[in-house]
Amino acid sequence: MTVLCNQRRLETGTDMKLIGHRSSNRGGRRGAILAAGAVLAASALALTGCTPTSSGSSNNSSSDSGGDKTITVWHYFSDPNQVKVMTDYKDLFEKNNDGVTVENVYVPYDQLNSKLISAVGAKTGPDVVVFNGADASTLALGGALAPMDDQWNSFADKGQFPDSVVHKLDGKTYAVQGYVNLLGLWYNADILDEIGVTPPKTMDELNAALKKAVDAGHGGITLSGLPQSQGEWQAYPWLSSTGFSYDNPDAGKLEQAFDMIKSWTDSGALTRQAVTWDQTVPFQTFAAGDVAFAENGNWQIGTAKSTAKFNYGVVPLPVGSEGKVYLGGEGEGIGAFSKNPDLAWKYLEETYYSPEGQLIALNDVGSLPARTDAASDTSISSDPLLAAFATTIAENGASYPADAVPPASVADQQLAVGQVWSAVIGGQTAPADAATKLVTQLQPLLEKK
Repeated sequence: MTVLCNQRRLETGTDMKLIGHRSSNRGGRRGAILAAGAVLAASALALTGCTPTSSGSSNNSSSDSGGDKTITVWHYFSDPNQVKVMTDYKDLFEKNNDGVTVENVYVPYDQLNSKLISAVGAKTGPDVVVFNGADASTLALGGALAPMDDQWNSFADKGQFPDSVVHKLDGKTYAVQGYVNLLGLWYNADILDEIGVTPPKTMDELNAALKKAVDAGHGGITLSGLPQSQGEWQAYPWLSSTGFSYDNPDAGKLEQAFDMIKSWTDSGALTRQAVTWDQTVPFQTFAAGDVAFAENGNWQIGTAKSTAKFNYGVVPLPVGSEGKVYLGGEGEGIGAFSKNPDLAWKYLEETYYSPEGQLIALNDVGSLPARTDAASDTSISSDPLLAAFATTIAENGASYPADAVPPASVADQQLAVGQVWSAVIGGQTAPADAATKLVTQLQPLLEKK
């Protein structure tokens, strides 16, 4: 499936044109695919594990007694369009709740978990936490999230959410995802036309296209090589494309994947600077217009619309039948030591968990709603860019974190993979050595306790 942006939806004032679009009578089918896709994505996200000893401080709530009506929301968003979601939620909630103030607090991605867990020791922290959904077990085990079973079980719209977007540990609910995010292969259609290739459907086609792009003087692909969970998130599709799985880690299959990545950096298709890039910088680099491909997510649709001045599109990552793409997104929960847990829940109910709030995230950044009613909205069925992501959900979607990783090991597993991934991209570790080292590190982490 190949889709390209429509100039009418971009509103950039550039001379862009719709390429590859067919008759509009496919809209109903596409809407059905996307609605089903959101459910399929959600069904891959359940977490199980152990219960932290900390609990919510609901007795401290002052929101209904005329006390402090300020809530703090910690998040890690730096991309302008993702920040806009936070601002739009703030505006929505303050408009609907007189006298309430929402304070959005940015904490860098690689510092959020440690700051949250450090705050537990001082019995402080935010009212609302917006975090990498895969870290639900880490934060709950660290005592940073309050159980919210009472609120969730009494939520009138609970039935709109598949059970698997509800993050539970030892039977207690700690967070719910308002939307689903995943990776695709963005491409610069102008560069592909110049070098005479079509959007790749296989790894062989991708590798051939990268060579042609580099030979023509362009960058090949952008992605994140950070030595932490963002790196692991972006590494997994490529690692699994060769048959690697956390169920049975195989050093030989890992080496094949690392050999491919090394070939990209050796040829110049992938810059070694990627080891310093989070997921925002690679897409900004792609949107500048001189790179053929970007491994990045549906949340970049807003950035593409506002900044790209070339024809572009998205196809599923060409990772084959064995390749897997994580189905992720942010989890939202109540801080364990919130001063206003009731008001914090109301904020979540009226923003992340409401149809209006989920469509804000869709329209601002392209995140797929978790609610089944919001997922069937016509604004989704009419957007061709989202179809590639829906295809990936159905064909290559995988649990995030992987089911084979015990909840208590998630943080260490992501760090181990991210560090080795980064070392291969940076040229510090040879593929064979990297594969052996990583399997050795993973084996004790994957043992069921």
